[in-house]
Amino acid sequence: MLFRLLLIVELLLFASVAIADDAGMSNYQLGSGDTISINVYDEKELSIEKARLSDAGTISLPMLGEIKVLGLTVSELESQVVQGLKQYLVNPKVTVSIEVYRDFFVNGQVYKPGSFPYQPGLTVLKAVAIAGGFKDRASKTHVSIIKDGDEKHTPIKADLGTVVMPGDIITVEESFF
Repeated sequence: MLFRLLLIVELLLFASVAIADDAGMSNYQLGSGDTISINVYDEKELSIEKARLSDAGTISLPMLGEIKVLGLTVSELESQVVQGLKQYLVNPKVTVSIEVYRDFFVNGQVYKPGSFPYQPGLTVLKAVAIAGGFKDRASKTHVSIIKDGDEKHTPIKADLGTVVMPGDIITVEESFF
C-alpha cells in the first residue's frame, strides 16, 4: 500500500512538472525565499546566478547595488534592470528566470506536515500527496488556504483542485464523522 502511494506521489510530481504552464506564472510575484538568475547578454560580469531573495525581498546586482524586488513579476524586474543598466550599456538585453520558488506549507490532518518545495501546476490534492496524504480523520471537504501576501491571514475555503502558489499555507481540518 505504501509503495503504491509513493508511486502515485512520484507520478503526480513528474506530471505537474511536465504540464507546468509558464504562462500561468507570468503574474507570479517574487518574494522572500525565491531564488532567481539574471542574465545580461554579452555582459557575464553583470549577470548573477541563483541569487536568493533576502527576507527584505532584495538582491544585490553589479553596478546597480541593492534592488528591492519583492512583489515584482519577472517581466517587471527585467524592465527595472534594463532601465538601470541603460546609463552604462547601449540597449541592454536582460532575462530573469526563477530557479527555485519559495516553499508552500501544509498542516493539519496530513502525515507529514511542514514546508515543501513549490512546483508549477500544484493543486491542493498534489500538495497533500507531497505531505504524505490524508490521515484517517482528515476532512477532504474542510480544507483552507491562507494565500501568501495576505496581511490579514484570512483562510479561504479550498477544494482539492484549488491551485496552490509559493508561500501558501494549506490547512486540512479534522473530520468528525
